[in-house]
Amino acid sequence: MPIKMKELPESERPYEKMEMYGSASLSNSELLAIIIKCGTKEDTSVGLAQKILKLKGISEEKDLSFLQELSIEELTQIKGIGKVKAIQIIATCELAKRMSKPVNSLKIVIKNTKDVANLFMDELKYEKREIVKLLILNSKNILLKIVDIALGGGNFAAIEPKIILEEPVKMGAQKIILLHNHPSGDPSPSSEDYRVTDRIYESADVMGITLLDHVIIGNNEFRSIFEKKKKGK
Repeated sequence: MPIKMKELPESERPYEKMEMYGSASLSNSELLAIIIKCGTKEDTSVGLAQKILKLKGISEEKDLSFLQELSIEELTQIKGIGKVKAIQIIATCELAKRMSKPVNSLKIVIKNTKDVANLFMDELKYEKREIVKLLILNSKNILLKIVDIALGGGNFAAIEPKIILEEPVKMGAQKIILLHNHPSGDPSPSSEDYRVTDRIYESADVMGITLLDHVIIGNNEFRSIFEKKKKGK
């Protein structure tokens, strides 16, 4: 007989876990379980979510984009997923798809480091996790897309250039800007920040992409690694 959700410790229940530790702490199946809301006599909501993730042979860690292609009929094949739950899942996926669309319709032009900082200062100045973002621009410096490269405990120094360049290469973009925050509040670049920036700059150049800047956000302060390099570290 399956364990009921209420029998689990609070720290292992999706709703309570999100409230206590934030959404980034939840697994894919736990996030999906919150959308599903309730399980059945045979399965918890997390159990149902795991069955959905296995529909296409996808493991917890893999790309979830396949969820956007699932039909109501495919979802309702799973016992415990009725039409209402299926529609809720599909609607959530559609929202995610719309949120990830390029922002070029806003015609945001990036002219300098301050423009970059102004876009993200309010979001990142009090952030306690290190977050890395990539701004993809066209030849006229119009912002096409913002990509979250790392969330949660993401360590900028550990990020490989190929991860940074995957989306710009796919889009055929010519210019990019990197941005990440320092949870300490001090935006001064570290030696690792310089080292990784150089690696990404060189890798991007090989692909015909120009890394225009790397901006670090602190508490109401920001620094450009490129400007610091010009002035001398």
